[in-house]
Amino acid sequence: MVRFFVATIFPKIIECYCEFGIVKQAVKKGKVKVEVLDLREFAEKGQVDDTAYGGFPGMVLKPEPIFRAYDHVVERHGRPFVVVTEPWGRRIDQRLFEDLKDRENLLIVCGRYEGMDERVKAITDLEVSLGEFILAGGEIVALTLVEGVARLLPGVLSDPESLREDSFSGRWLGYPVYTRPREFRGMKVPEVLLSGNHRLIELWKLWHRIENTLRKRPDLVPEDLTPLESEILEMIKKGVNFEEWVRSQGGSSSASL
Repeated sequence: MVRFFVATIFPKIIECYCEFGIVKQAVKKGKVKVEVLDLREFAEKGQVDDTAYGGFPGMVLKPEPIFRAYDHVVERHGRPFVVVTEPWGRRIDQRLFEDLKDRENLLIVCGRYEGMDERVKAITDLEVSLGEFILAGGEIVALTLVEGVARLLPGVLSDPESLREDSFSGRWLGYPVYTRPREFRGMKVPEVLLSGNHRLIELWKLWHRIENTLRKRPDLVPEDLTPLESEILEMIKKGVNFEEWVRSQGGSSSASL
């Protein structure tokens, strides 16, 4: 089980989100525990912020309530891995979720205002960010970490096979997916997906993974291509579609996965 401790001045944001979806299921199954630490409860007279030294603009989160929340966790569970939300922090990606899922205790400190007192960095193991932009606080960042890690834990998802199909979990992005009805407003489900030919469907998935990656994130195209991947990539660049490529192969049996 992974224990998340989320230190925030807005605990209801975290508590509400954890009542839904994957996080709720992870908690219910005993795979995750989310404990919200209201920083106001660790502050003298509930004051969590103060003006910045040096005449800088805006308010700053005080160090005392954050250190007290940290000490609270240490006393009960030992030293946690401390993550602080900062706009210049490591950008969250799938690899980070994979790294964090093996941590037993994670304390996430949600930034607010102009930031937090720099002395908090004395207990910080990692600074994280969603990207190069500014939000009012770190609660959304914290929830991203909680959900991203929770869904990777064994037994959380009803179909764990779906993890292998995720974008960013393998070499290529994901592929298009369809459900009923077979035709909607003139748009039909590709015939190959209705064929029952599992080998051909796997080729279709690979083709569209490569196509999605090339079109949407060409920076993610790997260099160590297999012969089949290299051939598909070249065909896509030439404007050939999947059906044309299959016909050029003499059917579904000549291309080797």
